Amino acid sequence: MAKVYATIDDRITDFIKAQKMFFVATAPSGDAGHVNMSPKGYDSFRILGPNKIAYLDLGGSGIETVAHLRQNGRITFMFCAFEGKPNILRLYGKGEAVCFDEPGFAENLSLFPAFPKARAVITADITRIQDSCGWGVPFYDFAGERDQLVRVNAHRSDEDWRDRRYTGNSTSIDGLPGLMKP
Repeated sequence: MAKVYATIDDRITDFIKAQKMFFVATAPSGDAGHVNMSPKGYDSFRILGPNKIAYLDLGGSGIETVAHLRQNGRITFMFCAFEGKPNILRLYGKGEAVCFDEPGFAENLSLFPAFPKARAVITADITRIQDSCGWGVPFYDFAGERDQLVRVNAHRSDEDWRDRRYTGNSTSIDGLPGLMKP
């Protein structure tokens, strides 16, 4: 049975911190377009307050999350217990992306000191916190983080890295605007 909470309390914080991965879902407005769900790893999630979070968007193959947030702001985070007591936690909210070339990015990036390069920092005001049983989630053992996402960008100059972001992330798969060179 699902239970709804008013805030991200200590118990929920502990659950979130214990998870090695989470999922982020967004969608464009209207009936057309694609719902996007992305898995996230690393130490890339922060709780900023009882109803405020941030996560580090290191980049990837698409710009869906940023494009959807800029269009309508809707975002959902899902955490699943792959070990221990079964549980699924969803955080629903309104999000905002601050990309690497925008004011405020450096301040937001300082929340994640282990990562010198990132495409964006996503913040969200959480409007609904809900958990459910998680009985159908299998057990999995965590073997470690993959290092490719960080390693692939470590050798690139800042200029090359930025140019690749603009080239590869200019529009979403639905044609929504993504990153635009200033």
